[in-house]
Amino acid sequence: MQRVGINKSDDRLELMKFGTVGWAGNSGFHCLNLAVQMMPAKIILVGFDMTLAHGIHWHGRHSNGLNNPSDRNVDRWRRCIDAAAEVIDALGIKVVNASPISALQNYPKLTLKEAIEC
Repeated sequence: MQRVGINKSDDRLELMKFGTVGWAGNSGFHCLNLAVQMMPAKIILVGFDMTLAHGIHWHGRHSNGLNNPSDRNVDRWRRCIDAAAEVIDALGIKVVNASPISALQNYPKLTLKEAIEC
């Protein structure tokens, strides 16, 4: 097991240092960045809703002092992940969005079954 580093000074994909990811304030972005570093043929986004329209989290609000996302947070996350699409495409990696209520704009949406089969 290896610890993943986070470059907190940059909201873009980190491609030059394997095992270090860009910040973007979101663990989904971190996972996407790490997956891109592994150069797969395809990445399927699952659970990347990037909106508060249907609730804060699937499990409800955090308690005990943990942060909950604001509209400002979610807007940033969405901008950063959408901005990564052009870079990922240039690398020849196909990314599909299997999150039916996702607010992301730059990835084709498919059902999870379609995404797995394509």
